[in-house]
Amino acid sequence: MSVIIILLIASISVAALFLVAFLWGVKSGQFEDDYSPSSRILFEDKPASSTKTV
Repeated sequence: MSVIIILLIASISVAALFLVAFLWGVKSGQFEDDYSPSSRILFEDKPASSTKTV
């Protein structure tokens, strides 16, 4: 029975840690860029300039 209590406390503490990390990420602006990930695939990258020096 004591193992269940230990596992319950451990799982709740891990869940709380992930919740705090998620809320910190939201408040610091990690998820603010909604436009560029979806439209980035539509545009090609600029080709690298190939300047040869002889």
